[in-house]
Amino acid sequence: MFKYVVLILTILAIPASVHAGTSQYGQYGGGAPSYSVVIDKMVAIKGGATKGGQPVFVDNLTPSDARYIPGDRVEFQVKIRNTANINLTNVQVQDILPDWLDAAEGPGSYNGATRTITWSYPQLLAGEERIERVVAQVKPQQELPADKGLMCMNNKAVVSANNAYDEDTAQLCVEKQVTMVTTKGGQPITQNPEAGAPLLIIGALNLLALGAGIRIRKLTS
Repeated sequence: MFKYVVLILTILAIPASVHAGTSQYGQYGGGAPSYSVVIDKMVAIKGGATKGGQPVFVDNLTPSDARYIPGDRVEFQVKIRNTANINLTNVQVQDILPDWLDAAEGPGSYNGATRTITWSYPQLLAGEERIERVVAQVKPQQELPADKGLMCMNNKAVVSANNAYDEDTAQLCVEKQVTMVTTKGGQPITQNPEAGAPLLIIGALNLLALGAGIRIRKLTS
């Protein structure tokens, strides 16, 4: 009787052990490859804030943070990490600038038509991380929208390799001065203030010139 009980227990145990081995190691005894890559885009805090002599980077800058102004240089940090359990090959990275930023420094090449910085890595080992520095410059004030004094924009970066893909953005805000004036027809326009004579003095000079023109016409008639 004892022999029969042992035999039955042995038979019941065989399928369980086979199933456990198949589940843990896969059909052919090896783990399936995992393709995964992560990109992290960050922007430097305006004002030269540093930590250990290095710029302080954050994910986003809001309107309540210090704002960049026309002509400023903006530094970004791009981290690319292979989070897969295998090496990744032909890793392609693109940094896409918003309309109001121009590329100044960084890796790879820049396409002004698409406003895209592109670079690549032949290989990223499993767990390997690369960090790149990208510097952009805010456009001059005359090239920014005339009807906006505060503009918040996103800088986007993407990475792709094998079957893996990821993207991330970093936000910053640019502030410019805009003065509202009214035309003769009553339609509002925008005008950037410039150094020079006060507007009242300029207006008075214009009236004098107008009167002189009328007087000249009368004398010559």
